[in-house]
Amino acid sequence: MTFRTHYCGSIDKKNIGQEVAIAGWIHRRRDHGGVIFFDIRDETGLVQVVYNPDNKDSFSLAETCRSEFVLLSMGTVQERPEGTINPDLLSGEIEINASGLTILNNSLALPFQLDEYTSVGEETRLKYRFLDLRRDAMQAKLRLRAKVSHSLRNFLNDENFLEIETPLLTKATPEGARDYLVPSRTYPGSFFALPQSPQLFKQTLMASGFEKYYQFARCFRDEDLRADRQPEFTQIDLESAFVEANDIIELVTRMISKTFKETMNVDLGEFPHLTYAEAIEKYGTDKPDLRNPLEFIEVKDLFIDSDFKVFSEPANSDESRIAALRVPKGESLSRKQIDDYTDFVGTFGAKGLAYIRVEDPSKGKEGLQSPIIKFIDENIINQILITLEAKKGDIIFFGAGKRKVVNDSLSALRDLVAKDLDLLVSEWAPCWVVDFPMFEIASSGQITPLHHPFTAPRCSIEELKDNPLLALTDAYDVVLNGTELGGGSVRIHDHEMQSEVLKILDIDHEEAQEKFGFLTSALQHGCPPHAGLAIGFDRMIMLMTKSDSIRDVIAFPKTQSASCLMTDAPGAASFEQLNELNLKVQDLNKET
Repeated sequence: MTFRTHYCGSIDKKNIGQEVAIAGWIHRRRDHGGVIFFDIRDETGLVQVVYNPDNKDSFSLAETCRSEFVLLSMGTVQERPEGTINPDLLSGEIEINASGLTILNNSLALPFQLDEYTSVGEETRLKYRFLDLRRDAMQAKLRLRAKVSHSLRNFLNDENFLEIETPLLTKATPEGARDYLVPSRTYPGSFFALPQSPQLFKQTLMASGFEKYYQFARCFRDEDLRADRQPEFTQIDLESAFVEANDIIELVTRMISKTFKETMNVDLGEFPHLTYAEAIEKYGTDKPDLRNPLEFIEVKDLFIDSDFKVFSEPANSDESRIAALRVPKGESLSRKQIDDYTDFVGTFGAKGLAYIRVEDPSKGKEGLQSPIIKFIDENIINQILITLEAKKGDIIFFGAGKRKVVNDSLSALRDLVAKDLDLLVSEWAPCWVVDFPMFEIASSGQITPLHHPFTAPRCSIEELKDNPLLALTDAYDVVLNGTELGGGSVRIHDHEMQSEVLKILDIDHEEAQEKFGFLTSALQHGCPPHAGLAIGFDRMIMLMTKSDSIRDVIAFPKTQSASCLMTDAPGAASFEQLNELNLKVQDLNKET
């Protein structure tokens, strides 16, 4: 059987008078005065097909059809009658006068309609994902994903990078999240781990003489999920030998810029560079949204001798900061909105939200309105107005307390206020954040790597030993619209430096050998200097399509509880399977 001679979206006025055969789904059905109209849909678009009662066999069969039936329809292309042209369709000036019809498959009643105006819960969409994916919006997102993938591959191939696959069954590595474990049948009691990233393998490839590697890598992390996280995801992974940080930054800047231009006709413009310290100081985050013009101003020094304890205590603490955020147009914010903002910053640990409304800065303290004004010396108020260059109609928010709490709360508030007051100055704003610290102190009090333990510090081994918390790295993150697209670094290629880093992290020689001995061995056998980066591909497509979640740009995603509603996974294993793997499942319903 020849299913079709033409695709629905390819038929137009040039085909008038031709006999055609099309195949697809019934997108919409209409009955008008004894005549049946179908909009037939395939992957290229829609075309209208008319079934007249003159053709009794086709007409009677058409009467039995409903939405999402799959049809093969034959007929002659003709002009649409005057007044019925649809200018929104390529095929909007023609229709097919049907002469034959074959039902290739029927459809049950749909759990939700597929047109763009239908609102349906995400749980239903994920359960019937095969239907959800038929919608125009989902089709467009996955087609753009494929187009972007093609563009990225072409770029990297043209730059002489070699696509190499790395294993999915490997060993657990210190990547910061829980591993998905796979029991081994042939080695009872032992487990593979699904990779959180190909980090160790791509570094090993550099030691193997492959100087330019890339991969669309599948990665797995068993962690708490958010809108931009999934238990399995794809990253664009690349690594290169005999390069420095700026080489990778320049390459990736060109790659991202070319892909946006090629696939969306978007010019991203310049990628400004911010140091990690500068980003935290100005925006409270290492992934700032530079579309937002608001910046923090540190005013800690102004309150050192203040009698206002809410500010004077953090002003005299090395672990605290006092940051001010001047918001133009802030006069439009109501008291209720400010109360809502106060509750909002409270979710980040802030004890409150101090603010000053600037009604007339020329009058000094008298021209301001705020619950805290009476507690602050007039001289300090005047210094604040000068430092912040306050203008009539501004509102000034303050964050005071532990650095992390102030940074987290005021950074989130900065984003929310800019959205509420429509302050964004551009549609796209990329940047690079560089010069990250090597280590940070975890909530447990232990030293932990800010990125991962294979990042090269920019200091000698002796300097690293003396004060590891002062060590900076040649690490770099690429950020777009306040979202981290990806990150990378120059890697450690010297075995002695790698050993010292592991010692600082309390990973002894025996543990290092057990977890990643193959990498340390590669470093001892002539490993060149190398650097790389990984971009979250799903996250990139989420931004490009302006989606709210990466679940909307993955064909078959998991829910926020890491389950698949369509396949009902994860599921139970049979006794025989568990027995082969020497596993026994505890009865979770049994009282302990």
